[in-house]
Amino acid sequence: MPWRLFGLATVTAFALNATQAVADPLSSWNDGPAKRSIIEFVAKVSAPESPDYVPPAERIAVFDNDGTLWAEQPLYFQLLFAFDRVRALASDHPEWKDTQPFKAVLEGDLDTALSGGDQALLEIILATHAGMTTAEFSAIASDWLKTAKHPVSGRLFTEMVYQPMLDLLEYLRTNGFKTYITSGGGIELIRVFAEDVYGIPPEQVIGSSLKVQYEYRDGNPALVRLPEIDFVDDKAGKPVAINHHIGRRPIAAFGNSDGDLQMLQWTCAGDGARLCVYVHHTDAEREWAYDRNSHIGRLDVGLDQALQNDWTVVDMASDWKYVFPIFDMNHENR
Repeated sequence: MPWRLFGLATVTAFALNATQAVADPLSSWNDGPAKRSIIEFVAKVSAPESPDYVPPAERIAVFDNDGTLWAEQPLYFQLLFAFDRVRALASDHPEWKDTQPFKAVLEGDLDTALSGGDQALLEIILATHAGMTTAEFSAIASDWLKTAKHPVSGRLFTEMVYQPMLDLLEYLRTNGFKTYITSGGGIELIRVFAEDVYGIPPEQVIGSSLKVQYEYRDGNPALVRLPEIDFVDDKAGKPVAINHHIGRRPIAAFGNSDGDLQMLQWTCAGDGARLCVYVHHTDAEREWAYDRNSHIGRLDVGLDQALQNDWTVVDMASDWKYVFPIFDMNHENR
């Protein structure tokens, strides 16, 4: 995987003066149809004199997380968290060394672990994400995010977020939008970091969940995570969850895969001005290039529908000046 050092042009772009930054609210985006479509949409729904004006209470924008707000290759980050949890809990489960898929995880044979498909991954998730209180799980996830590194870039996972999308979130909120995450990932894991990283508070995070029950533990009330799936927030589940949690149809939706297709369909089927956006991973040098045949974040049917319906497709290689946040000038733009 080639990773390029910043060139002079990137450093210059990042060093825009304050006047330029105000004039260009999406300064991490290159000028082009994708950027223009976003800015034009925001202008027409937020200007009171516009025939497409939308009251602030109805300016709802929803975002997928994996592959849309942060990276998702070579595996969904929650799976990497689950694999680390298998290793951390192995001493309490000696049977795992002889039981698949745990045996494969402990031996570092992830191909075998993944070969069991969704059932094997579900078994790992239930074994590593349940049996503790919600507070205990949040503390475990928070500690992991503080130290765990991405296997390719070496960055913290919370540094694998997309700077253009961070700028977009801020731009929308500045113009009266309320921004939500609706992810196939676990709701409790995303809530640990979403406010600090994205500026999205826990109550505006929607995701897949385990069942939770109320108990008394050590004389105190607690919410305990059970080894049972409560809801899977993916594909057709996304508009269902949006209706359940928000109660309003969004006017803007952002995704990157076929798993987000129903969310975009539901959003763009509403009345009035609508914005549906796919982030297309086309940048093999600064990130990854993948779409129709990918085992992670496959974008196939959704890409066809985006072209048919004139949705906005963000070409990561050409539409983004840089991909990940710049923390210092010696850091690679990965």
